[in-house]
Order: sequence, then structure tokens, then C-alpha cells
Amino acid sequence: MSQNNQTVSSGTKKSFFQENEKSITFIVAGIIVLILLYIGYQRLYLAPRAEKAANQMYHAENYATIDSLQKKAIDGDGAFPGFKEIADEYSNTKSANIANAYLGGLYLRQKNFKEAINYLEQYTETGSEILDPLVIGLLGDAYSEEKIYDKAANYYKKAADKSKNVYTTPLFLKKLGLVYEELQDYKNAESTYQRIRDEYPQSSESTTIDSFLARVQAKQ
Repeated sequence: MSQNNQTVSSGTKKSFFQENEKSITFIVAGIIVLILLYIGYQRLYLAPRAEKAANQMYHAENYATIDSLQKKAIDGDGAFPGFKEIADEYSNTKSANIANAYLGGLYLRQKNFKEAINYLEQYTETGSEILDPLVIGLLGDAYSEEKIYDKAANYYKKAADKSKNVYTTPLFLKKLGLVYEELQDYKNAESTYQRIRDEYPQSSESTTIDSFLARVQAKQ
């Protein structure tokens, strides 16, 4: 695919983040809930150093749930460290890995896409059938906003296939289709939208997918 194909359309078109802000917010909120559960479980088994990191995350986790306090979640409040310090200081612990996921999600909500990519790419898959695809999908969102559509497509494909279910798979398939449209790859966009229609007819994405199919079919 040529470089020119990666640049798209009119100036009136909303940014990818604006088009998908509700789903991005849903993903970030889901990550926060899942991480809280994950950390609660991990605290039962962590070694002393890792346990200290997990305990210090408590305050940052609380700040992360409040929009006006998310800067403190990232940088700390002076008395307790934020996710950034935990990720750096305890880099070989599971808590630091989860802090990377938090940081990626928080920076994405702040539309600081380069920092979001930086931390999300440091996340190591845990084996979670929900958390892993969500983090991978967030990387797709960040790369989409940076207009690096080929990488965004790779992450959306990986997220969609990581754990096939009616909630996350059609969500990431739809985003994958949108990225294919940005790349002017209308044939792959059509087949991706068709998957939603055929394989996930009960998903919320399927309710409007016919209009997406018609749009890319008209462009071929």
C-alpha cells in the first residue's frame, strides 16, 4: 500500500477518536474495573517487593476513576506514587505491567497518543481473555489517531482474534474496517464488515453495519 493511500479524506471528517470516543471510554472504564480485580487477586501471591508496588497502586487506582484527578493517578500526589513511578521503579513486577496498561488508557483519554503508545507497548500479555485484547485494541486506537493506519490495522486484527466474543470482537472488527477505509482498501473493509454481519448478528455493531457495507461496496 502506497504512502498516499494512508492519507484520507475531507477536512470535515471527524477524527478517529471522536468517531469512537464512546467505545474508547468504555474500553478504558473496562480496563480500570478489570485491573482492580486483577490486582486484588495478584496481591495474594506477590513477593515482598512486588507486594509493595501493588499496595502503592491503591491510591493511583482511586484517582484513575475520577476524571479531575487523573493527573495524580499518573504522576502521584506527593505522598503516594502514581502509575508512572510504579511502572519505572518496579519494572520487573506484575504491578508495573498493569500500571503500563493504566497509563496507556489514561494518556489515550487525554489525547496524548504518543505517550499512550509508549506505555501500551510496554504491556506484557497476562493471559487474560478480556484484559489482553482490550489493551491491544487501545494500541490500535492510539495508532489510528497518529494516522499510522497499517499498524492500527495489525493491532485491531490481533485484538479481534485474541478472544472471540460478542462484546469485543465486533467492536474491533468495526474499527478494523474503518482503518481499511482510511487505507482505501475497500475490499478488506467489506469482508471485515461482512464478518460482523455474519458472525455477530446480535452485537450492537451489527445494527448499523449494512450502511457501512453499502458505503464500501459503492467505492469499489
